[in-house]
Amino acid sequence: MRHFSFSRRRFLRDGTLLALSAPLWSPVLAQPFRGDSATHDVTPVSLRWLDGETPAAFAGVTWGVPWPQGQVAGDSGFQLRDAQQRDYPLQSWALARWPDGSLKWSAHALGGEQPPGIGLALRPVPAITGDLSHGVSENDNGWTVDTGRIRCRIARSGSHLIDEVWQGERLALTRARLVLRVQQGDEYAETLARHTYQSQIDRVEVEQKGSQRTVIALWGHHQQPGESRIPFVIRLYAYADSASLRVVHTLIYDLDETRQQLAGIGLAFDVPLAGELHDRHVRFVSADGGVFAEAVRGLSGLRRDPGAGAIAAQLSGKATPPVAAFSPEVGKRLAYIPAFGSYRLTQHHPDGFQIHKRTSAGQGWVLAATGGRAAGVGYLGTPQGGVAFGVRHFWQSYPASLSLEDAHRHSATVTMWLWSPWAEPMEMRGYHDGLGQENTAEQLEGLAITYEDYEPGFSTPQGIARTSELFIDVLPATPDNAQLVRLAQRMQQPPLLVAQPEDLARARAFGPLWSPARGDSPQRKQLEGQLAWYFERYQQEVEQRKWYGFWDFGDVMHTYDSDRHVWRYDVGGYAWDNSELSTDLWLWYYFLHSGRADVFRMAEAMTRHTGEVDVYHQGRFSPLGSRHNVRHWGDSAKQLRISTVANRRFLYYLTADERIGELLDEQVEGARALATVLPGRKIGQVAPTDPHWVNLAFGTDWGAVAAAWLTAWERHGDPAQRERLLNSMQTLARQPHGFFTGSADFDPRSGRFQPAPAEQIGISHLSAVFGLTEVCSELLDLLPDPDFTRAWLDYCRLYNDPAALSAFIGQRVKKNNLAQGHARLTAFAARRLNDTPLAQRAWREFSGGGGGMVAAVGHLRHLTPPDVMAPLDEVAFDDGAPLSTNAVAQWGLAAIALLALLDEIPPSL
Repeated sequence: MRHFSFSRRRFLRDGTLLALSAPLWSPVLAQPFRGDSATHDVTPVSLRWLDGETPAAFAGVTWGVPWPQGQVAGDSGFQLRDAQQRDYPLQSWALARWPDGSLKWSAHALGGEQPPGIGLALRPVPAITGDLSHGVSENDNGWTVDTGRIRCRIARSGSHLIDEVWQGERLALTRARLVLRVQQGDEYAETLARHTYQSQIDRVEVEQKGSQRTVIALWGHHQQPGESRIPFVIRLYAYADSASLRVVHTLIYDLDETRQQLAGIGLAFDVPLAGELHDRHVRFVSADGGVFAEAVRGLSGLRRDPGAGAIAAQLSGKATPPVAAFSPEVGKRLAYIPAFGSYRLTQHHPDGFQIHKRTSAGQGWVLAATGGRAAGVGYLGTPQGGVAFGVRHFWQSYPASLSLEDAHRHSATVTMWLWSPWAEPMEMRGYHDGLGQENTAEQLEGLAITYEDYEPGFSTPQGIARTSELFIDVLPATPDNAQLVRLAQRMQQPPLLVAQPEDLARARAFGPLWSPARGDSPQRKQLEGQLAWYFERYQQEVEQRKWYGFWDFGDVMHTYDSDRHVWRYDVGGYAWDNSELSTDLWLWYYFLHSGRADVFRMAEAMTRHTGEVDVYHQGRFSPLGSRHNVRHWGDSAKQLRISTVANRRFLYYLTADERIGELLDEQVEGARALATVLPGRKIGQVAPTDPHWVNLAFGTDWGAVAAAWLTAWERHGDPAQRERLLNSMQTLARQPHGFFTGSADFDPRSGRFQPAPAEQIGISHLSAVFGLTEVCSELLDLLPDPDFTRAWLDYCRLYNDPAALSAFIGQRVKKNNLAQGHARLTAFAARRLNDTPLAQRAWREFSGGGGGMVAAVGHLRHLTPPDVMAPLDEVAFDDGAPLSTNAVAQWGLAAIALLALLDEIPPSL
């Protein structure tokens, strides 16, 4: 087989400026609709490292950049240059396009062993033509990916994700595969059967190959004779001039949780080893930068001294002198020094890990070390080379473990366990037996007392997913402690380039409802200070309440119990938040506004969680999400407002993550699921007589559909998505009372609504708080339609004005809930209509705190964060309600939107 290699130097020479290349998973983008082929006088985008400084360890990076409409041609190339006018090789491709065909979002990948420095500027340039992909070769058996520093062989089928990885002439690892353990039987049985499954590859696809990175996707399942379980998607990322592999692992849960329990799942591979046992090194890294460093056969602490040189070399990971140079008392007795061939690090609690070791199978385990939080990074190898490996968010996603077996033999096995087999098996069953709620009347009574919408058969985890990130680094020698710590930091917080908030705003990324933080006026300082306080309050709560765990990390709780001084973790629908009232959007818009790395990391973790765990990806309820509950999947309200693309677009466009792109595509036909799972079935909603139609609410449902179709159109350029979206906008606008009509029958095939009865009125405080506001703010510019514009502006200006709304619909209405959150709608209408009195009204609505927080311009209070376990009832609400994530999220979104209004129309209170 012929191998192709590439180096940083070669691409600086041959490929500095690359044309946009479409990812292979997007066949429509392979022949994109284009704007003007010339790009003129475009302001460069300034890039910065998310964490504020050049990363100390680097293995490649991928990121996304937005561009103003009409400025960058659809076939443009790009140039990356630093403050010293050095150019860097790029691989670039389109993520989204504006309606005129110009680029809206571009993605870029940069390989290399060393990261670029500061003062980075990205600018469009004329494209270079030709094939600039060099790192992938193919034959009948599969593919070879050559980064210039390692070569990876990937087969077309079988049980191995990766057959072999070579570094030069050294075989570094073999047989990378998934391992699944399932426990079966009643928990009180005397014996419980455990079955082991291994990965079986069904399909492999090279999703992208280019000058700087290769992405290979593998779909499959775990198999034992006669049975398969837990489908998976694996993506392998290899960067030019890098010896690191990034593995994105997605599992889809399909066990019968009443009789089967997942008892372990991990990625295993074999590491060939040679040489003396005392020159085989084992390393683990703690989250605080400590390193556990041992050899398989230790030379220190013996009754006889082998010599200072031997001990020093072993401790530092260097080759020891020849055995003949040891003191004879030690050299002739090496066989009597135990060789510990197996190690395991277990993190079964977010604040505690243990390291055990043993000599061989059948022998007892010895406790070697304990600590608080492990980084989830280890190393096994010799002075001639080895493998470092890590699981991102290791302690946050407990119970996890790392294990090494047979390191005293010619081949050792390393397993990165995403669920530790030494922990208790997964508990996925419902937390109650239904409490006698067999019919709708009883279920509504339960909802009235615990806020939980229960229904038999709906509280199932079958079809939910979980995505994890793992890393495998092939090293030419055992690293010193400082190098290993830097590598662990990179695995836990992978470097990311991002555009400055000013450039994101200039491109109108994600609409007009935000502006960059400036703090240059008293009003701005007040609001920005309060925004920071609320974010930091929740950041502190994640740590204080230990909102961690394999299925929980990334989410926050819904409502606080001021009597027990705990969050209502055990009270029906008040427990896990599951995106209720757009917590995800609050964090993402706050990141856009502030540019803070810690906000990005929290929003990223939430997006990973809510997009996977809170949504069904196969089965009866796919692709709907589950309403807030004690169990993330426990509520019977399966809804588009939870699975909405509106919550995922940010992470996709900022990182170009393929798994998130997959989640976006899952939702394109999501409305069809409502034909069999009616959201309002318990309150009188009736399915249309035509089985192809659904009854769709204009707020929570259509907002999710619009977000999915808009994103699919701008990503893939499919005119059918544009047509469906425009049809839905126009037929919604023609309803008797516009958005205040509430709902109508809807044809997902064409996107058209049927006219609702003239007397129908439907007003819900939830309609505009799950992404509808944000999506509509973009649609008015992207698909301008006079009727839809009028209908949306009517909704924005009238929702918080009961008198005017009563006149508009011809029926008296009371004051609507969540007035404070809806102040951003009033502000949007004011800006769009250039209406100063309406803008002043928006400030009054926000300051009044109706249905939200009594904390706004004019009387903000900065509260001192309480000590650990102290009560949270210091935060005031207009109705005396306890602290709620919903209210904070809506207050935050309104504050960010009104800050965007502040320069144009300041408050007059």
